Amino acid sequence: MIRSFALPNFGGLHARPAVKLTMLAKSFDASIEMSARDDGKWVDAKSVLRVMGLRIGPGDTFHFRAGGADAETALSAIAALAERSFDEPGGGETAGSPDNAP
Repeated sequence: MIRSFALPNFGGLHARPAVKLTMLAKSFDASIEMSARDDGKWVDAKSVLRVMGLRIGPGDTFHFRAGGADAETALSAIAALAERSFDEPGGGETAGSPDNAP
């Protein structure tokens, strides 16, 4: 089971949202992996260092795959976190939005 998301965060998947993501992933028994590309390297979504190593930037699409008894629930929870812009202040803003004008 694979799901893909566009990263809405203005600052990319930096340390704070990466920690939120990995903590959420660790709350499930499912094996959860993510990739920055369709054909890219898959990493353990429960490892903050591996997640940050993907260097996912604003607007980038990233992919999750999960397996196990609660895989569908895990991917739904990750989707909800991504839709909330990882609960980051100004998370849905983009570089060209008026809120970010100098």
